[in-house]
Amino acid sequence: MNHIGKRAENANLDYLGLKNASTVYWNLHPAELTEETLSLGQGMLTDTGALAVDTGEFTGRSPKDKFIVSDSFTQDSIWWSQFNIPFSSEKFTALYNRVTAYLSGRDLYVRDSYVCADPRYRMNVRVVTEYPWSNLFAYNMFLRPTEEELTSIQPEWHVICAPGFMADPLIDKTRQHNFAIIDFSKKIALIGGTAYTGEIKKGIFSVLNFVLPHQKNVLPMHCSANVGKDGDTAIFFGLSGTGKTTLSSDPDRRLIGDDEHGWAADSVFNFEGGCYAKTIDLSGEKEPQIFDAIKFGSILENIGFEENGVTPDYTDRSKTENTRVSYPLHYIDNIMKPSVGGIPKNIFFLTCDAYGVLPPISKLTRAQTMYHFISGYTAKVAGTEAGVTEPAATFSACFGAPFLPLHPTHYAEMMGKKIDESKANVWLINTGWSGGAYGTGERIKLKYTRSIITSVLEGKLDQVSYETHEVFGLSMPTSCPDVPAELLNPRNTWKDRTAYDQKAIELAEKFVKNFDHFKEFATDEILSASPRTAVKA
Repeated sequence: MNHIGKRAENANLDYLGLKNASTVYWNLHPAELTEETLSLGQGMLTDTGALAVDTGEFTGRSPKDKFIVSDSFTQDSIWWSQFNIPFSSEKFTALYNRVTAYLSGRDLYVRDSYVCADPRYRMNVRVVTEYPWSNLFAYNMFLRPTEEELTSIQPEWHVICAPGFMADPLIDKTRQHNFAIIDFSKKIALIGGTAYTGEIKKGIFSVLNFVLPHQKNVLPMHCSANVGKDGDTAIFFGLSGTGKTTLSSDPDRRLIGDDEHGWAADSVFNFEGGCYAKTIDLSGEKEPQIFDAIKFGSILENIGFEENGVTPDYTDRSKTENTRVSYPLHYIDNIMKPSVGGIPKNIFFLTCDAYGVLPPISKLTRAQTMYHFISGYTAKVAGTEAGVTEPAATFSACFGAPFLPLHPTHYAEMMGKKIDESKANVWLINTGWSGGAYGTGERIKLKYTRSIITSVLEGKLDQVSYETHEVFGLSMPTSCPDVPAELLNPRNTWKDRTAYDQKAIELAEKFVKNFDHFKEFATDEILSASPRTAVKA
């Protein structure tokens, strides 16, 4: 039986092998999906009006259970790695048939949506889910067709999400009972055994990371982006904890998006129609835009509650550190409509260097841009074990290694060409420590980082003098408005400069060791940007 809603004319799910569903709910309104979730006992309303759900066993992505079907279309082009594990076409078909058999006789929720805000690159995506709140997540995160478009929309890609289906590794050849598998030939992303909604979002992101460079000459990016009053676009790359969301949220600039974008010949455009933000330790003071967006229609995942049982406790880590909220982009004020800007004028690589080595700002050459883009460095404080305070270096190629179907050097070379064409400035920003490593030095004040970003965007660092970092070869400005001059060269902030030199070489060696994974495919130009005095003889 079909619940009509808004759906394409003559649409049914027979062509997907889903012929015997109990009731198929097409493109329900968020209020209806919320009501369905509550009636099934799968969630509750908080005092903000947001829907709170628990994703169960998995509160984050499972990279070791992410597969790509290896066939004639993909076998010679995919970067087969720990992030892209091959899965045979025969195994996929057999598993797909078992999932559709599982879904037989069940209620299903269908969401017609699309990705890529620049209409030249639009890709229609039909999401079929077992749970209503998974469908609400797709409504929030993907771009929403008009009601008129829904009557004739034709999907190009499909996501089938069946959290209740548990794979049998002996039968299905998965690693364990959960899986996320992309078949580029069939244009299907198949998800089972996990209710973590991020698998839906990142599955399609992985698809775009293959399709857009391959077929459209568009560079896909794991970044945030905003636009100034003069129409200048800025891009912010950074791993978790580096300040990507915070620094791209600027009351004087309009937000294009906070996570996934494409860089075309004449535009930067959002892939998505929503935000999927972390909520751990969230407050209205620290992140007012996110805090105010948590209202009816938003989905909170795996949060705890205050004693009254309805007020979210964002400090609660009992279920996970990775508590999340999803909401449509229009829940934020000051956004670009549509979510498209011009080519970037400035690009920021954000790193939280807990070793206290990297300068708070440096300007990168073309070679350094590609090298640091491939490196995707940050350093986290090791706080999981009592008494351990030594930072842990983290590298994620292109600031999003788990989502790259192609080799990282492919994206880096595209980045180099885009910079040549756009003449964009690229800056490395350290939001971490200065004056010593974590435990000795101090975290660089947010007000200084904001002043640095503002000075770049206003062109105030175009005419100042620069000096060169001896180990990393980075160009560091000797002055910046509203920032103490002594902060700009990190060596000058350490009491023991010999200790700084040793720590700088130690960090440089980590860069070089990490880059060993990529140097076979890297050009001489990229390799020339390796730290200058990094490796012991």
